[in-house]
Formats: sequence, C-alpha cells, structure tokens
Amino acid sequence: MERAVPRDGCARGKSERPARRVTVNALESPLGWLKVRGLISERQFDAGERLRTDWERARLAPSVTMRWDAPPNSRVARGAPEPNDPLASQIDAKRRFETAVAIAGPGLSDILWRVVCAGEGMRDAEQALGWPARAGKLVLSLALDRLAEHYRLP
Repeated sequence: MERAVPRDGCARGKSERPARRVTVNALESPLGWLKVRGLISERQFDAGERLRTDWERARLAPSVTMRWDAPPNSRVARGAPEPNDPLASQIDAKRRFETAVAIAGPGLSDILWRVVCAGEGMRDAEQALGWPARAGKLVLSLALDRLAEHYRLP
C-alpha cells in the first residue's frame, strides 16, 4: 500500500495517511472525448473548460433536487456583497459566462452550450439543432476558437 507524505514533509507515526487516488475519465465530457481523439486543440479545450467552469460556478444548471443551503437571514441588512461572498462570486461567474456566450455569437453559442455546458454528445447536439452529421465539429471548433481569443489563451 502506498502512503502519502504529509504536507509538512515528515513521514512518521500517526501523521501518515493513505494516498488518495483520483481517476479522471477523459471521456467523461464530450469536450474531453474530442480532445483525446485530436479533434480539438489544447487551446480549444482550455477555452471550453473555462466556459464550463463559469457555468458551474454560476450554478446555471437546472436543479433536480431540493436546495439544502440556508435561506437568507432577513435580519441582516442588505447592501453591497462582501468580496468573499459566495453570492458575489456566483454573480461574477454568471457575468463572465454571459459575456463569453455573447462574444461567441448567436450561431455558435448554441453548439457551445449544448456540448460544453449541457454535456450533450456531438450527434445529439447536431440532431437537436437540425444540422447534418459532422457539421457540429466544425462549428464547435470555430466557437471554441472565438472563445480562446476572448479569453486571450496562448
């Protein structure tokens, strides 16, 4: 059994903990699937991941269960959100997401949202949009290039 060395660098006694292994499935997302097969570049993948990260941070995905976070306390005075306020970071992420999608444009944002954010496969996205087979890869590639320019990725 492998063991991880604690952060302080010493491996002795009770401070040892078993190493945690994380398995990442590159095929988990349609974007990852395209990258593994060489159908999109590293730059395009990074742009898509950045958009997806803002999507998730803004909590724009539909909720399928009950929300367990606490309701706002009505006794607290409402004013400008504090810098480390989770709501403020959620609002910033939503603003960044909406700006990126607007820059992609109306023709490109559809495929971008479906594949990157909603996690639809390319075939499903093409069918939902009424596009011919294999048209989605080209359009998605253009959309990801536009996003990469927006994010100023190298």
